[in-house]
Formats: sequence, structure tokens, C-alpha cells
Amino acid sequence: MPLLTATRPPRTEPSAVRPATRWGVGLAMAAILAAALVLSLAVGARFVPFGEVVQSLFGSGSESVLNIVGTLRVNRTVNALFCGTALGAAGVLMQALTRNPIADPGILGVNAGASFGVVIGITFFGAIGAAGAIWFALAGAALATAVIFAFSASRFVAGSPVRLILAGVAFSAVLVGLSQALVLTSETVLDAYRFWRVGSLTARPIEEAVPLIAFLAVGTVLALALTPALNMMALGDDSAIALGVRPGLVRPLVLIAVTLLCGSATALAGPISFVGLVVPHLVRRLVGPDLRAVLPLSLLAAPALLLAADVLGRVIGRGAEVQVGVVMAFIGGPLLIAFVVGRRKAGLS
Repeated sequence: MPLLTATRPPRTEPSAVRPATRWGVGLAMAAILAAALVLSLAVGARFVPFGEVVQSLFGSGSESVLNIVGTLRVNRTVNALFCGTALGAAGVLMQALTRNPIADPGILGVNAGASFGVVIGITFFGAIGAAGAIWFALAGAALATAVIFAFSASRFVAGSPVRLILAGVAFSAVLVGLSQALVLTSETVLDAYRFWRVGSLTARPIEEAVPLIAFLAVGTVLALALTPALNMMALGDDSAIALGVRPGLVRPLVLIAVTLLCGSATALAGPISFVGLVVPHLVRRLVGPDLRAVLPLSLLAAPALLLAADVLGRVIGRGAEVQVGVVMAFIGGPLLIAFVVGRRKAGLS
């Protein structure tokens, strides 16, 4: 029996967004992403004119520009594309499956689980490079994702976004505490972990990022394939089953997709929070709740947001760079508080 036999997604709100509007939003987000890519290559402690940026990408120009743009900024730009895509897709999946609009891989502890797995790998197996760390990150992300989904189905948490956040934050704190206990036992492990921990797009060179494309691609394709089923499951399991969906099969597949996406992003850049929270909310406000539109547009908006946060961190640091994980915390924290307060005033939590 297929995951989904029905072809038309449910209308989860009275007013539907016109396809032309969705295409317009998609083109606008693609343009914003292109602009963010250009700014990521040109803006920093030293501004590089756009003409010199293009020359450096083709291997010509001054040696200093080649080093700055062709090596350093290209590395972090590619890392931002990978991580933003992964975190945006993971956020959409987690919010859809838990039916909780505040679900986010960073807030709920999935990234902390991946980090804990990496710490285990560094401490006991010396897995410092991305090629070795990815397997430990995937294992840790899988454990954390399974625990969060179990929380979301429990009587204590079900139906309350705030309670799910509290449970996720508590679980994340436990994992962070265990990670810190292991890290502090070895100066070598601490040196390998401390810079990566804050969430940095410069943590891995592009040579280590490229092998992770396979994990990202599988997770993204699986996420796109699951969107029709998740649309139906928004109506409830009974209605979804009547429409031909198999929730018992969809949930483990979502777990696999989130694990692949969060594990690869965390192994590459460390734990970065709030991307998977902010982007799906923004996209849903523009195009409505249909995941067939929300997920593809999130794949454009999330890396654009991460690139913008990275550029902002370079500028406000005045030569002493502020890591992208810190910048995203300053952006996402107030938005999370505003959203929770808004839901409480509306009597929804």
C-alpha cells in the first residue's frame, strides 16, 4: 500500500493561496538568495568589489583577493548553503509531524543530540574531520529526534507548544551537560570542540563539506516525497488513514529524514538554532500551510537567512568575527518569545 493514494491535499484554512502568488514568492526568494550569495562573497572585514569577486571565482586577480574570496568566503558560503537547506527542511518536517509551530531542531535538542554524538566520536575515536564525525552526528541526532517525537505524543506535552519546548530544552540541557563533562576531560578534545560548538560556517573546509552532499540530498528528497502524506496527517491520523496514508510508515521516514538533515548540518557547522523555527513561519505566512509549497520555498529562504546572518556577524564584529550561531540566537530568540506570548494571548497554549 503506498504512503499516499489521494492526490489532492487538504485545505487546512478557508482561503487558498493562488499558484501565481506562490510562484511570485518563489522568484522573490530565489532573488534574495542570489543577493545573499553575492554579499557573502563580497562583504566582510574587507569589502571586495563585485568585479574582483567574479575574477577570483575564475582563478584570476590579485593573490590576496584569491585567498579571501576563492578560499575563505567560498568555503563558508557553500557551508551556509548546505546547512541552511538542511535546517530549513528539518524545521518544516518537525513542525508538520509534531503539529507544533514552535518545533525546531535547535530548540528541541536534535542539534544537541548530534553534538553529543560528535563529542563521543572526538573523545573516544578521534573523529575530528567531517567524514568521521558524520556517523556519530547521525546517531546522536536519531536518538534526540526519537525522544522528541516521543515527547510530542505524550499526555504531558501533546497539544501544548510551550510544554514541548520545556521538555526539549530540558533534554537538550542534559545532552549539553554530558558533552561538557566529556570535553573538559581532555584539552585536545576541548580545542577541537570549543570553536565548532558555537556554530560556525568556517569549521570545515569545502573538501570536507562535499562528501556530506549525499546525506543532504537523500534527506531533502525524502522530505519532499513525504509532504503530501504530511498534508493529510494534518487532519488527524484517522482522516489520513481514510485518505490512504500510512502514519505508521510516514513517522519513521520523517525521523530518518530529520536525522540525515540535522546530522549532516551539525557535523559540518556545529549546532545552529532558530533557522528551522523562523523560516517555516515566514513561508507559511506568505503562501499558506500547504507543505508542497512551504518546503521548497523553505529550501530557498533558509540558506538566504543563514548567509545574511553570517554576513552580519562579519560586519558587526569590526574585524573580530561574531559566529553565525550567536547571530542567529540574537535573531531567533526575540522571535520565539514574541510567538509564544502571542499564542498565550490568543489562548492557544
